[in-house]
Formats: sequence, C-alpha cells, structure tokens
Amino acid sequence: MDDATNTTAETSELDSVARQIDIDASPDRVWDLVARPGWYVNDGTIAAEPELRQEGEVTIVTDPELGESRFLTVRLDKPRYAAFRWLHARYPEASGGTLVEFWIDEREDGGVTLRVLESGFSCLSEDTAVWLEEREDHDRGWLQELAAAKAHVEAGGS
Repeated sequence: MDDATNTTAETSELDSVARQIDIDASPDRVWDLVARPGWYVNDGTIAAEPELRQEGEVTIVTDPELGESRFLTVRLDKPRYAAFRWLHARYPEASGGTLVEFWIDEREDGGVTLRVLESGFSCLSEDTAVWLEEREDHDRGWLQELAAAKAHVEAGGS
C-alpha cells in the first residue's frame, strides 16, 4: 500500500494496535505491573527489578538489549486504567509519541482481561511506509508482551 491508496479511514484504522489477553489474577496484581511505565520494553521476559530513572516528568527505562525508552505517565486510575506516552527516540519530530492505554476488566471467573491500545503511529513520521513498519513491529510485539505479562503475573510477579 502506498500513500496514494491510503484513505483517511484506512489511515485511522492502521493508526493503532489493539490486543487483549486473559490473566488468572486479581485486578490489583495486574495493576502492580501495568502501572509501571515501560514494563513492556524487554526481550519477552519482564524484569522483576527494572532499571528506571526520572528526568522531570519522564521515566526512562533501560533494557540491556533494547537500550533506553522514555515514557510520560498520562493517567493512572487504579486498578482499571493506565495511560502512557511512549516518546520514541527514533522519531524526534514526533514529540507526542504514541499513546499506550491499558484497561483491566474483571471477569466473572475471578481473573481479568488485560486490554492494550497503542495509537498515534501516523504521527511518528510523514512517510507512511516508516510509521506502518513501526506499527507492524508493535502489532507483533504486543502479542509477545501480553503473553509475558500473563506469565509474569500468574507466576507471582508484580
């Protein structure tokens, strides 16, 4: 697909990634992970003690393999909703980054459904091919990260 074939509706649909997973844990247990900025920056295994530092309102997460990632906490509504701005270093012109939102929905069986929506990919670059590639990477990545969240929380991590 090239720029000429993208309609506004197609661009809007491609501008985000939505995923979800069921986790056998309480909302509070899942919240302990989800409320942590950048918990999803890893190689598929969530660090029990991540390397975090603050620069003003921005949290910097350092992963040994992936390097530094920057996050701005937008809203925390314990234990149901968390939102962060992922300030992508690869796209300095995109000062707002992508918006990463999490919802924790309690299920009748005692577990939760963790939903994620990452949006704003089209703001990362004026070149559609560039932001679509980033979106595709994140589309695959959220499958891995939600599976890691499930494994981590169900194994007793927070």
